[in-house]
Amino acid sequence: MKLRIEDNSLRLRLSEAEVRQFAETGRVAATVALGPTAADRLTYALERAESAEFRISHGAGAITVKVPAALARHWTSSDQNGLSATLLVAPDQPLKILVEKDLDCRH
Repeated sequence: MKLRIEDNSLRLRLSEAEVRQFAETGRVAATVALGPTAADRLTYALERAESAEFRISHGAGAITVKVPAALARHWTSSDQNGLSATLLVAPDQPLKILVEKDLDCRH
């Protein structure tokens, strides 16, 4: 899974295998080592949630994007390439989220 952070936006791109894993388990995650200890890691994840809205959680070296279950099921079982949402994380501070299938990815 690839994570791109730019200005006030997060973009997750999942390989075909990661889309299948997300469909089967409701979660896919990746970790980046930013230093020598476990505390120096950044984990980013995509989770299926029972909420009706996109959500994001962060803290303690982790960022998790939570996608409504109905949208997640449709996205993983169709030709739809992406999901997007804009969350108001503070007054006048939107965060754009884009989750995409990276089906041409072969690594």
